[in-house]
Amino acid sequence: MKQELLKKFEEVFGSTEGANVYFAPGRVNLIGEHTDYNGGHVFPCALTIGTYAVARLRNDDKLCLYSMNFEESGIGESTLSEIENKTAGDWRNYPKGIIWAFGQKGFKVDKGMDILYYGNIPNGSGLSSSASIEVLTGFILKQLFGFDVTNQDLALIGQFSENQYNGVNCGIMDQFAIAMGKKDSAIFLDTADLSYEYAPIALDGAKIVILNTNKKRGLGDSKYNERRSECESALASLQTKLNIKSLGELSEEEFEANKSLIGDEVKIRRAKHAVYENQRTIKAVKALQDKDIELFGKLMIASHESLRDDYEVTGIELDTLVAEALKQEGVIGARMTGAGFGGCAVSIVRTECVDKFIENVGKAYEEKIGYAADFYVVEIGDGPAVL
Repeated sequence: MKQELLKKFEEVFGSTEGANVYFAPGRVNLIGEHTDYNGGHVFPCALTIGTYAVARLRNDDKLCLYSMNFEESGIGESTLSEIENKTAGDWRNYPKGIIWAFGQKGFKVDKGMDILYYGNIPNGSGLSSSASIEVLTGFILKQLFGFDVTNQDLALIGQFSENQYNGVNCGIMDQFAIAMGKKDSAIFLDTADLSYEYAPIALDGAKIVILNTNKKRGLGDSKYNERRSECESALASLQTKLNIKSLGELSEEEFEANKSLIGDEVKIRRAKHAVYENQRTIKAVKALQDKDIELFGKLMIASHESLRDDYEVTGIELDTLVAEALKQEGVIGARMTGAGFGGCAVSIVRTECVDKFIENVGKAYEEKIGYAADFYVVEIGDGPAVL
C-alpha cells in the first residue's frame, strides 16, 4: 500500500522528495449510540481500515490537496490565507477545517503542503470517514510542524473543526475513538468528562462483521441536529426540578420518576433512549469483562430496538439488515451503528458462520431493498501512525 501511494503521489506532484506516508483508522461503535452529546458513555473501537495520506511541506503558502477517491476533481489549490473560503459540498473542507482549527487554537500553519489522500472506508457509510480525515490531517500537522499536541488534543481539535467549520453538531466520540485507538481493545469513554479505559475485546471464535446499507447519507443534512435539539429541550425541562448537567447522569429509575416534566411524548422517547442507552453501555462493558458475550449481544439488540422505536433513526435499510442478521445461525448480536438514517450495522458472528451469514443476509436485503449491501469482516486496530 505504501509504495502504491508514493507512486501516485509522484504522478500527481512530480516527485516524492520530502514526503512521508501517514494513516488514521475509521471507527465502529459497538454500543452507546447518540449518547455522546448527551453526556453518556460510548464504546467504540478503531478499525484497520481508514484513511491514508502522503504529505510534505512546500516553500510557499500554497495548499494542494488531492484525493484518490475523487480523482475527477483533480488537485484543489488554495493559499493558506484562503482557508476561510469553504468549497460547496467538497471533501477538502475537512482538511481545510483542521488547518483553520489549529490556527484558532494558537498553532499557526505558516507553510503550504502537498497532501494526497486515499481512504478505504466506504464514503457515507457511518464508519467516520470524515473524522478519520480530520484526525489524520491533525496528526500530519503535528508531525510536520512539531506542534505540542497529544492525540486527545487531536480529537478535540477535530470535533471543534467539524462543529465550527463544517457546521455538524457532532459529539466527541468519532474523533476520540480514532485518535486514541488501541489494537484489540474498545474504548469505554465517559463523554461527560472524557475519562476512559481500554477494554480488551476477546471475541474467542467470533468476528465483528460490518453491514453497509449502501444508502448514502450526509450528517449535515440528516435529522441529526434535530435529535440533538430534542434532547437538549428534554434536558432543560428536567432541569426545572433536577440538578443535572446531562441526560447521562440519570438512572432508568430517576428518568421514569421525572419524565412527566418533559411534557412532550416525542421528546420523552428521545430522552428515554439517551438514558437507557447509556445504562446499556455500562452493562455491556461489564458483560465483556465477565466474558459474557451472550449478554453483550442481547444488549446490542436492545440498543437497536431503542434506536428504531424511541429515537427513530434507523429506517427500512438498517432495520432490514438487522432483522435478517438476527435470523442467521451463529449471530450473537446486531445493531445499527453511527448516526443512522442509512450507513452501517454491526454484528458479532461466530467465525464458522460468517460466510453463510454474509450470503444469506445479502440475498434477503437485495430482494427487499432492490440493491446490494456490502459486508466487511473487520479487525480492531491502533490510532494514527507514520507508516
